[in-house]
Amino acid sequence: MALKVELKPNERIIIGQVVIRNGDSRTRFFIEGSAPILREKDILTSLTADSPAKRIYLCVQLMYLEGFDSVQSDLYFELINDFLSAAPSARSICAEINNRILSGDFYKALRTAKDLIAYEKKLVEHVSSGEYLR
Repeated sequence: MALKVELKPNERIIIGQVVIRNGDSRTRFFIEGSAPILREKDILTSLTADSPAKRIYLCVQLMYLEGFDSVQSDLYFELINDFLSAAPSARSICAEINNRILSGDFYKALRTAKDLIAYEKKLVEHVSSGEYLR
């Protein structure tokens, strides 16, 4: 079964290791076969990965798009360990990401890494509000 993708004008998508940019009008196409696919809204770059959780997401994104290798793996586990040192309450989310990676399901690991970004945002908002002082 083919994957139907609709792109907005000028929207980008990554299929495999190729970036495709849509033209000036909305486009619909079907992808047959399997390749890593990321829509523009799900893509982080080294410039937009501006928090620890986003750097973890970026690392998982690279594993998903380029394939798992020991360099990415070492960096990922270093980032995860640093994150858990600062926020041990994120252990269950990080464990789920780890399990997805170890089982080879990088897309679901990427989706779970989005949950980690949302959790990090809540932690920062909580600290910024001063509630931890009460």
